[in-house]
Amino acid sequence: MPVQRDRLYQDVHYLTTLHPPRSIGHPASLRKAAAYVEQEFCKLSGRVSKQGLHQGFENIMLSAGPEKGERVIVGAHYDVCGDTPGADDNASAVAGLLELARVLHEEQPELKHRIDFVAFNFEEPPYFATEKMGSAVHAASLKRDKVDVRLMLCLEMIGYFTDKPNSQEFQHASMKKMYPTTGNFIVVVGRQGQEKTVQRVQQFMKEHSRVDVQSIAAPPDLPGVSLSDHRNYWAHGYQAVMINDTSFLRNPHYHQKTDTIDTLDFNRMAEVVKGVYAAMLNF
Repeated sequence: MPVQRDRLYQDVHYLTTLHPPRSIGHPASLRKAAAYVEQEFCKLSGRVSKQGLHQGFENIMLSAGPEKGERVIVGAHYDVCGDTPGADDNASAVAGLLELARVLHEEQPELKHRIDFVAFNFEEPPYFATEKMGSAVHAASLKRDKVDVRLMLCLEMIGYFTDKPNSQEFQHASMKKMYPTTGNFIVVVGRQGQEKTVQRVQQFMKEHSRVDVQSIAAPPDLPGVSLSDHRNYWAHGYQAVMINDTSFLRNPHYHQKTDTIDTLDFNRMAEVVKGVYAAMLNF
């Protein structure tokens, strides 16, 4: 499958070299990030749309497959926290989102359901956990329009891996017995009650990628489990998972100025994208 590591690198490079960084504190850079996503989507299809948000910003969307019927939503946020370059958080996931759309365009598989790729704004503070989150606006619009959402896949930090022993931390000591203690895996994160969804996504990813894929279906209040855009789909009763490298439980550069492109593992990141591609098509 033609997932290209170099394209992932180019996307992350563009987003992380925007100066000042692409945060709400620097609206011009944030608009440049949105324009870049829109431009990359427009190279693939005419089915690109925008959804209005707070202060004239937008979610950028690309649709593929049948107009009507069930949908799979694949999303990632393009804003960063404060003055950080945001390579892992969340240029890695935006690059993954763009690459999924490119591979779909190149492969032209027969789609059983519509796929909407959505680049969200306003995931980071001060908008996190408010109705101004781009994903909150998007999820509410789906509910309002009575859209049948088959699955929401949230890409959130998919680029940081390390083979250093004991590099993986956990919310509770008991989890050390259940998961690897080396931070070189990806996790499918879901909520209690959606175990089947979590397991199916994990299985598709395992079968189609050469990266260790772990999973957890946990109460939403377990630290870290609700810390991204999938939370807003849960709020409307949709099946949703987060694909994540465990963030601050592994990556010391989380929300720091050291979250730079040279800290990412693009080979493993490409494997994650291959796995998500399989889940997106087959779920």
